[in-house]
Amino acid sequence: MESCYRHPGRETGVSCSNCERPICPDCMTTTPVGMRCPECARQRTKVKTMGSVTEPSLTYALIGVNVVIGLALILGSNTSIGNEIYIRGALVGSAFLSDGSQIGVGQGEVWRLITSGFLHGSGGGGSGVFIHLLFNMFGLYILGGLLEPSLGRLRFGVVYVVSILTGSFGALLLTPDSFTVGASGAVFGMMGAAVVVMRNRGINPMESGLGLWIGLNLLITFTIPNISIGGHIGGLLGGALCAYIMFDLRDRIRIPAPMPMVLAGAVGLVAAVAAFAVSSA
Repeated sequence: MESCYRHPGRETGVSCSNCERPICPDCMTTTPVGMRCPECARQRTKVKTMGSVTEPSLTYALIGVNVVIGLALILGSNTSIGNEIYIRGALVGSAFLSDGSQIGVGQGEVWRLITSGFLHGSGGGGSGVFIHLLFNMFGLYILGGLLEPSLGRLRFGVVYVVSILTGSFGALLLTPDSFTVGASGAVFGMMGAAVVVMRNRGINPMESGLGLWIGLNLLITFTIPNISIGGHIGGLLGGALCAYIMFDLRDRIRIPAPMPMVLAGAVGLVAAVAAFAVSSA
């Protein structure tokens, strides 16, 4: 049991939700985003909250990468260049090309678990790429602007990557022989993470409109054909689990500070191994 940083003789199981220093009941200040120590409660402009003004630079960088690759696909649509980018980067467990060669995650091409999250469209015309990219980047812009200032750049990056990996596993689990692309697994992962973080900080996700947004996206997922159900559900669960480990689990169990990040990263590793196993079966 740790001791209060201001009163060393008092043991406590509660930490400041901003600086994570242990605090006793006399030092706890209730705020809309959890218990704060006296210093963090006073320095309100430095407290990271949902919707902080901190610049979400990683979100912008991810959008930039997706847009650049999307433009390459649009400009190269219906050409050997565009088709090659799609064929070599899309997620598929196992497939045969016209020349008889076999490709896929099951053939050791594990990079597809990540690269598929930065491709959009269906390997055909540029209009499909544009629409797919537009919807996903809109979701990334909104959710990234909400989550990155709250989580911090590193934790946000972990949630994003793990969500891609768990989304890839979900897609391969349900449709291992289909080509799947898109950042929607990561976007759904951010939705799941946002729900957990909001609840952890005393904010009702339904009152924020996030619950309705998730519901509408799930309705679209299950009713419109050619949408990766496994990718969306896998991403949603992966992002929520990451956020739970980083916040709720950390608050319930006293573990070393780096451990939540390590455990969250392990979720992505397990998903990658499981995706390879499914593709190799």
